[in-house]
Amino acid sequence: MSHPHPELAPPPPLADGALRLTALGGLGEVGRNMTVLEIDGKLLVVDCGVLFPEDHQPGVDLILPDFSSIADRLDDVVAVVLTHGHEDHIGAVPYLLRLRPDIPLVGSTLTLALIEAKLREHRIRPYTLTVREGQTEQLGPFATEYVAVNHSIPDALAVMVRTAAGSVLMTGDFKMDQLPLDRRITDLRAFARLGEEGVDLFCVDSTNAEVPGFTMSEREIEPSLDRVFRTAERRIIVASFASHVHRVQMVLDAAARSGRRVALVGRSMVRNMGIAAELGYLTVPDGVLVDVKEVDSLPDARTVLMCTGSQGEPMAALSRMANNDHSVRVGRGDTVVLASSLIPGNENAVFRVINGLTRLGAKVVHSGNARVHVSGHASAGELLYCYNIVRPRNVMPIHGEHRHLHANADLAVATGVPRERVVIAEDGVVVDLVDGVARVAGAVPCGYVYVDGSSVGAITDADLKDRRILGDEGFISVFVAVDSSSGAVVAGPEIHARGVAEESVVFDQVREQVVQALEQAVANGTTDTHQLQQVVRRVVGRFASGRLRRRPMIVPVVVSA
Repeated sequence: MSHPHPELAPPPPLADGALRLTALGGLGEVGRNMTVLEIDGKLLVVDCGVLFPEDHQPGVDLILPDFSSIADRLDDVVAVVLTHGHEDHIGAVPYLLRLRPDIPLVGSTLTLALIEAKLREHRIRPYTLTVREGQTEQLGPFATEYVAVNHSIPDALAVMVRTAAGSVLMTGDFKMDQLPLDRRITDLRAFARLGEEGVDLFCVDSTNAEVPGFTMSEREIEPSLDRVFRTAERRIIVASFASHVHRVQMVLDAAARSGRRVALVGRSMVRNMGIAAELGYLTVPDGVLVDVKEVDSLPDARTVLMCTGSQGEPMAALSRMANNDHSVRVGRGDTVVLASSLIPGNENAVFRVINGLTRLGAKVVHSGNARVHVSGHASAGELLYCYNIVRPRNVMPIHGEHRHLHANADLAVATGVPRERVVIAEDGVVVDLVDGVARVAGAVPCGYVYVDGSSVGAITDADLKDRRILGDEGFISVFVAVDSSSGAVVAGPEIHARGVAEESVVFDQVREQVVQALEQAVANGTTDTHQLQQVVRRVVGRFASGRLRRRPMIVPVVVSA
């Protein structure tokens, strides 16, 4: 089993007739999925998604894959294949197409409709190629075949990529629901056929590899939803991903059975469900769907609001409701249903939302106290089936944190894949397929690229560290004027603190220390204002650490008078 090393050297030039895979996201994290395949000087990108920020990344809106390793080779990209329409697989496409707008996008009908709507907001008109299961397309040196897989969004696809160096089967996100709402099951017959043909490298979704057994069918949550809809006293508010068409379908059906009306809340929810309904992926029962503006005229006991925010996203509708910062006011007797699982890293944000809603008097139903969600990913039992059906020569777990990747690797080994043929990589690690064997060949730079408002990539980890210090420790500014000839302090030090829970008088004792340190520095020949500012920073920093037990951001300003 190959283990990446943080000090891997850059990969050598790709040998003739070899195939190279580089994950620019999605390995070691849940989200930001993007893989680049290379052969004969051409590149094929599979998925291009975003990662949502965590608490330690304040002010960040989205996190993108790092395009730097292919930035000067965008003309070599023959296409971007999108496996399905979730944000963690399509959300970064607009930022890639800003660099080269005419890169062809390949995907299913619903997937392309969702990304086209997103691209319109960025004023980009893409070139698209619609594919469906069973279809084959030649994309430069890459012969691709598309396979139906079941996921928590309709029209998901796996992709088989055939090249002169060998074949790669990439599952995308998938599970093996045998009774899906849309009757579209994962095509295991196609997996078996491809396995008989020979799969040199099997790239497999790892998200649920730690979960034993089989993922429940989507239909198994119907009784729980019906019970909630039947017993709720007042309004019901259901939160889900804006692209979770199957879950919205179940809410519409449950509302129809209980005599309730449903209003969609949130721009992305309204947009995506409008697209799904128009294309026939969402069936809206007659008279059930109403505009959110009509909700106030309906009895509370006959109202359902379908919104975003199941992961505690700060600006999503449910989070704003929990903070009383939304036009929809949650109150006593309301029932809130979180119809999704927790994405790793979002736990604290979600629990804050649950606590906020509970404080307002709502009853909160979630996967921890009721069966209101089933995963969209294959559990360990389903992954074992896939390995036994495909019988791949090499395996590379994808889509998951390190624990998920290792659990998936162990499943592959348990089915007979030689341990040395299982490659565990991480973002930026380069894997070459040569003579039927997959091996780590090096690594390329692959950091986080932050979207902060209208800026992309301008925010660094150092900036985020400063933001965390400001949020956690506070801010102290010090102004001092020094006589340019004598070095004596002629004004100040003026000390202003923000976010420090101390009276201003507490800084009186450090002012004299600052004056003495500056005079001593000048006496020793220091006249540069930048160096004098560092003297002030050290004195105030020692004081704050020793006296206040804090490490605030200190901004000294020393001027010559």
